[in-house]
Amino acid sequence: MLLSKMAAEGGGKEMNEIKTQFTTREGLYKLLSHSEYSRPNRVPFNSQGSNPVRVSFVNVNDQSGNGDRLCFNVGRELYFYIYKGVRKAADLSKPIDKRIYKGTQPTCHDFNHLTATAESVSLLVGFSAGQVQLIDPIKKETSKLFNEERLIDKSRVTCVKWVPGSESLFLVAHSSGNMYLYNVEHTCGTTAPHYQLLKQGENFAVHTCKSKSTRNPLLKWTVGEGALNEFAFSPDGKYLACVSQDGFLRVFNFDSVELHGTMKSYFGGLLCVCWSPDGKYIVTGGEDDLVTVWSFVDCRVIARGHGHKSWVSVVAFDPYTTSVEESDPMEFSGSDEDFQDLHFGRDRANSTQSRLSKRNSTDSRPVSVTYRFGSVGQDTQLCLWDLTEDILFPHQPLSRARTHTNVMNATSPPAGSGGANPGSNGNSITTPGNSVPPPLPRSNSLPHSAVSNAGSKSSVMDGAIASGVSKFATLSLHDRKERHHEKDHKRNHSMGHISSKSSDKLNLVTKTKTDPAKTLGTPLCPRMEDVPLLEPLICKKIAHERLTVLIFLEDCIVTACQEGFICTWARPGKVGLLSSQNQANSPSGTVV
Repeated sequence: MLLSKMAAEGGGKEMNEIKTQFTTREGLYKLLSHSEYSRPNRVPFNSQGSNPVRVSFVNVNDQSGNGDRLCFNVGRELYFYIYKGVRKAADLSKPIDKRIYKGTQPTCHDFNHLTATAESVSLLVGFSAGQVQLIDPIKKETSKLFNEERLIDKSRVTCVKWVPGSESLFLVAHSSGNMYLYNVEHTCGTTAPHYQLLKQGENFAVHTCKSKSTRNPLLKWTVGEGALNEFAFSPDGKYLACVSQDGFLRVFNFDSVELHGTMKSYFGGLLCVCWSPDGKYIVTGGEDDLVTVWSFVDCRVIARGHGHKSWVSVVAFDPYTTSVEESDPMEFSGSDEDFQDLHFGRDRANSTQSRLSKRNSTDSRPVSVTYRFGSVGQDTQLCLWDLTEDILFPHQPLSRARTHTNVMNATSPPAGSGGANPGSNGNSITTPGNSVPPPLPRSNSLPHSAVSNAGSKSSVMDGAIASGVSKFATLSLHDRKERHHEKDHKRNHSMGHISSKSSDKLNLVTKTKTDPAKTLGTPLCPRMEDVPLLEPLICKKIAHERLTVLIFLEDCIVTACQEGFICTWARPGKVGLLSSQNQANSPSGTVV
């Protein structure tokens, strides 16, 4: 009895040990304590009752080699630093900007990458009381405050993001379950907004703001029941994935406000969501302690992953370790420029995305694909997962090539090495990365009543609504970047010509509540034995407090915990880039 007790205590001690490095097939990842960011006094933050620590990155292209900037929130504080990653120790005594808020706490934030320069960046910050602030931490000027009087929504901001390709449009989600589209050029008004219905579907509705003059919000989305915990735009910006406290993933065509598909968690709410680099797959995590992989094209769950012992708080794909390999690795079919991009450039993630979108060409050799994604949770554990073609295509024979993960080395691999060898031909399967997927047989993950026959009145009205919403809210998504210099579009956001009489006819899908007990065993929520169960490559305890951040960068992985410590994990071969001289010359108190 005593021996078993000692063994149990010993095992518990080993399990509670914080890991500072871990090994995968591509090599050793190592925690760089000198590159840890936190509050300048480095006193662990009392996270009791506070909002999750979040981290946002932006590159300002200042040509100095240190173009990355980092923003993070801890309690009532917001910090903005130069991020030096694996190159140099962090100087916590010199934040570019620091703000302390009273009466409310920052909950989330997002940079506008489209407009960022060395002289100016646009940073949106959401708060626990419902407001959204637009600031420039380089110029240190407070630009605008939205929902200042909390007339639009009084609940906590859960997620805020710039609309891809736009300098002025941004989307805000709240714990009320509502989501709002804003334009930075417009005011919010001095009275509570009035709305009229634009479109309604199964457990979602979209309203426009009724006003004589254009004001914020431009659109109000009501999605699901309970808090809307997070949303994410597809890589091409055309689709929007939302996860809610009711346990549903809902994927919308953002321009036409149409529901593409849905999924239900195995248990409890969904807390986080992310897209694969090519937009073919979505991964979610939440209160069922699982990660769930959902196919965008097939609208179905294709795998679940079990490794966490508590709620999963963040999921993210690693575009730099996702691999594509052809059956003949000695013959490279791309250009020399493609090969350099694949191994060296900052655009490696984009290069991987383009190769993934060219998979399954009819006249190319068999291709082997491995997607890498990670997850962190309230159990303080980091898990890494590989999604391989035997999971993605279970009914197809495996290619002759062996799936593998690209090795991230400090030295450049030879041209003939067994690395990625992508195809160069077109793809017969369309994805969100190029055009709308072809009509496919729908499972129960898409409401049957949402599918209408071609040429029907509903289809005609749907098309008119899609066109109207596109002009009203987002222009055409593919035109956003090209037209962002035009000033006229900022004045073309009124939808006053749509009468309430016509909007009454927009109830195309009956709004009904879904009984969770009836979804288990259906395509909405398959039973555990009905889909492949993934095991993590690694599952390591890396913090004392629950983890709230996971970001994959080219030379490192960034994690953060609720204590307010932002950690840098150097990829294999990158740890040696920091010289001992840099460590010796670091300001006192910044090296741990």
